[in-house]
Amino acid sequence: MDISAQMLIFATVVEQGSISAAARSMGQTPSAVSKQIGLLEDHVNYRLLNRTRTGISPTQEGQEFYEKCKAMAEKFKEAEALILNFDGTPRGQLKVACTVAFGKSQLIPALPKFMEEFPEVRVSLNLTDREVDLQSEGFDAAVCFAEQRTHPDTVMRRVMKSRRVLCASPAYLERRGTPTDFAALAKHNCLRFAGNSQRNWWKNDDPAAKHSFEAQGNFEGNSTDVILRATLAGVGIARLPRYMTEQKFQTGELVHVMPEYAPPSTDIVVMFADKRNLAPKTRAFIDFLVRQFRDTPNLKMTGS
Repeated sequence: MDISAQMLIFATVVEQGSISAAARSMGQTPSAVSKQIGLLEDHVNYRLLNRTRTGISPTQEGQEFYEKCKAMAEKFKEAEALILNFDGTPRGQLKVACTVAFGKSQLIPALPKFMEEFPEVRVSLNLTDREVDLQSEGFDAAVCFAEQRTHPDTVMRRVMKSRRVLCASPAYLERRGTPTDFAALAKHNCLRFAGNSQRNWWKNDDPAAKHSFEAQGNFEGNSTDVILRATLAGVGIARLPRYMTEQKFQTGELVHVMPEYAPPSTDIVVMFADKRNLAPKTRAFIDFLVRQFRDTPNLKMTGS
């Protein structure tokens, strides 16, 4: 076995935390893996692993060597994925990040259709409202609001238009009354997004109305989904995407507050790396999102 193959084995052992776990992941015996690690150590003239009863850990030299082996392993995986996709068939693992609320209410229900169309694609979905770095975190695509794009080296394609509305539970409005303008709204408990001051400014596109209002209250959440749950529980008034609230309006769980309020709409987009030749799995996912949501009548009727 050549040195490059031994380096790949070494990287796997460090990542798995034990020789036996690494052997299982590679379909080899522990003794065969241990032998290759020994040969590698002989080749570089350094002990690379500390072996204990509970597992292994890299030595100082081994940790530095692992970083190089890891980089080589990642290049190998990229080359392998490229070869597998030469015939143009979407396949392999598709790693996607998506905002929590859109992921739960829209993307996950649509995934069975995508996976039926592309049975050789394995979807790995991470729901998060934090900013993600596509390349450093290994994501193939990220579905988010357009304003969340901060890296100029990414491309984004619009999936759908999203309009935001003010809403509250009937129980809250019964306790506190229903505001009819921003002056009255200032006396209410308005739900805020934690650590995101931009989303706490509720702007109005109507030139005849007050331009903006900063939400103030005694509750904040780290995601749109958290804010929705708090609104349903009667904590206060929130500004939420229409695609999340429409069904709740119809069931009476939420009330549309100040329906004349016209906040600026935003785009929900899919972001991907700025590469000339996208992997077929990524291109298939992007095209699917655009077809699925731009052409969905229900979303258009709800003003999303």
